[in-house]
Amino acid sequence: MIYGIGTDICDVRRVRASFERHGERFAQKILSDAEFNTWQARSARWPERGLRYLATRFSAKEAFSKAIGLGMRMPMTWRNCEIAKAASGKPEIVLHGVLKEWFDAKNLTAHVTVTDETDYAASFVVVEQNTKR
Repeated sequence: MIYGIGTDICDVRRVRASFERHGERFAQKILSDAEFNTWQARSARWPERGLRYLATRFSAKEAFSKAIGLGMRMPMTWRNCEIAKAASGKPEIVLHGVLKEWFDAKNLTAHVTVTDETDYAASFVVVEQNTKR
């Protein structure tokens, strides 16, 4: 059963402006530790690619927060929601801490897709609830 659907579009130029204003602190606020490491590696090779990575993660977390119906309120936090990549390359949501506990207690699963094109990053999330116990 569908529990919630969320979508978000993010202007990469706004992410760039926030990054220019706040520097690495902005990335540390938005990204999990694993995402932060990936962001640093991508940014070192190609800064624009790093900004797009940051924008897609921002967008996906916003879409996820909408799909679960919490917005950016506890237990939803930027860093407890990680957008990882499966071995196949498929993006997947990995949760941590109290957010993972809350999500698991509701018997939810999530599906995410992300994309970016020049000035925009977009994400779509579907959250399902398994009603069979």
